[in-house]
Amino acid sequence: IYPKQDIKGKCDEMSKDCLSILYNTCVCTEGVTKRLAEKNDFVIFLFTLMTSKKTFLQTATLIEDILGVKKEMIRLDEVPNLSSLVSNFDQQQLANFCRILAVTISEMDTGNDDKHTLLAKNAQQKKSLSLGPSAAEINQAALLSIPGFVERLCKLATRKVSESTGTASFLQELEEWYTWLDNALVLDALMRVANEESEHNQASIVFPPPGASEENGLPHTSARTQLPQSMKIMHEIMYKLEVLYVLCVLLMGRQRNQVHRMIAEFKLIPGLNNLFDKLIWRKHSASALVLHGHNQNCDCSPDITLKIQFLRLLQSFSDHHENKYLLLNNQELNELSAISLKANIPEVEAVLNTDRSLVCDGKRGLLTRLLQVMKKEPAESSFRFWQARAVESFLRGTTSYADQMFLLKRGLLEHILYCIVDSECKSRDVLQSYFDLLGELMKFNVDAFKRFNKYINTDAKFQVFLKQINSSLVDSNMLVRCVTLSLDRFENQVDMKVAEVLSECRLLAYISQVPTQMSFLFRLINIIHVQTLTQNVSLNTSLVILMLPLYLRLLQRMEHSKKYPGFLLNNFHNLLRFWQQHYLHKDKDSTCLENSSCISFSYWKETVSILLNPDRQSPSALVSYIEEPYMDIDRDFTEE
Repeated sequence: IYPKQDIKGKCDEMSKDCLSILYNTCVCTEGVTKRLAEKNDFVIFLFTLMTSKKTFLQTATLIEDILGVKKEMIRLDEVPNLSSLVSNFDQQQLANFCRILAVTISEMDTGNDDKHTLLAKNAQQKKSLSLGPSAAEINQAALLSIPGFVERLCKLATRKVSESTGTASFLQELEEWYTWLDNALVLDALMRVANEESEHNQASIVFPPPGASEENGLPHTSARTQLPQSMKIMHEIMYKLEVLYVLCVLLMGRQRNQVHRMIAEFKLIPGLNNLFDKLIWRKHSASALVLHGHNQNCDCSPDITLKIQFLRLLQSFSDHHENKYLLLNNQELNELSAISLKANIPEVEAVLNTDRSLVCDGKRGLLTRLLQVMKKEPAESSFRFWQARAVESFLRGTTSYADQMFLLKRGLLEHILYCIVDSECKSRDVLQSYFDLLGELMKFNVDAFKRFNKYINTDAKFQVFLKQINSSLVDSNMLVRCVTLSLDRFENQVDMKVAEVLSECRLLAYISQVPTQMSFLFRLINIIHVQTLTQNVSLNTSLVILMLPLYLRLLQRMEHSKKYPGFLLNNFHNLLRFWQQHYLHKDKDSTCLENSSCISFSYWKETVSILLNPDRQSPSALVSYIEEPYMDIDRDFTEE
């Protein structure tokens, strides 16, 4: 009779062998993984095998592969004792488990090319309302109900390399992966880095290349072995990638406010701030890890991916949430208060309400650190887009003069203009992100327009700037909208400083011209359609221009001059009908629109309603300017 411990050990070994056979069968035989994915009970059973440390990695790898091809998302609330299972994971297991969670909490991609259009999103939203929460939303709720789950993720995300798993347990994990995945690119890369650093430092640890005859493929180690620092760092980076992704998805989910409270309480932001220089934005060493067949600047590099995931997290964290001020330290918060005091305006309530014990510590907050690396980023860097998005999210919402001045004082506007004008950026994505950021930075801010005019101080520079705006109006339309709104406000103010800016600023003078506004309006309505609209900002910019003087008669004349009567106004009519469908059923979007434009939503609704008036005798109705033979306004665009 075998002791129970021996029996359990033998069972674990048998389970490992079975998992190995299953995995290799999936790899070598087409269709096996898909057939396993169809057996929901089997997939659920696999989760129970993760209770044993000996079979954890093998099980997690197989589950990840199966979920990758599963047509329907698995529901975590069907996993027996999920809370107990996750709570009993050590930090190393939890980090690896996040790879599985990444698949189970993200909405499944339908694979349609138009899945990102607002029309498709609205249709999906209506469907979701009738069907109830999606599997991803149910899974997010299941995870958030596990005691201490978010706290442990925050600890994983913010722990320093020196606090991570020791050499022995890491080598044990490498052994598991090495025997389990003999073609693992990441492990191959780790070993190459380790060998290079070992040879350089004459360390006592030497990893054989994959395929070596050494027993078990394991390195020879001694009691005094020290794991190379680069392997420790990369080990931690691989973990943090998964953890930050899970936190980012949870921040964008239905329980966003709950997640925000927990992330703030467990000091995720100050922790990331402390890791910024030494890990997140560390300088690349000569042997910085890259995957086989790639280079250091490739987006597949773990270093690169960590940075992008970090920036996406900051964007989600700051977007329309008062917790964004946790990105600053106490001194910087005091600076915001001083800016408001000097300008004789009330302090931002969210600044006053910020818990000072939860903000960043040290000489600089996370936002300031981000600005510093942003200004040093090479012109061709893939980070520029994400950096601009992260900083822009800090400015979104109700316009704050103090927030704008905080960034202006740090040279952000000059950096943006340098990238747009002097470096003549060619990337459409980067340009759009920079235009969006510039719009939020300048909106209603006289000092920003003065700085703009000081930098764009020649006609040659201004023409380059206009060329960038006009090269893709969809990309620059947020800036056009912000300048148009600012112009309207400035023209209604009696102030010497404002009057001076109005008389001197090239950009305001350009936007104030009726031909310029008509050109923007004509082009925007002509290039956007309900079926291809991915965001409402282009349409909203058109509406902002129409909220000034009404230009319908001029639009009609432009149609006739192009020999296509009705084509523009019919399209605009369809777009406005869609605007009503989109906004009148979504509280969040209407609030965001109101905050960003400083125009009451009732005025937006009234403007659209007047334009859509079916009375052909009304001088403000679109139909009054579409001749009967060219009328095409009753099309059901939802079925096209």
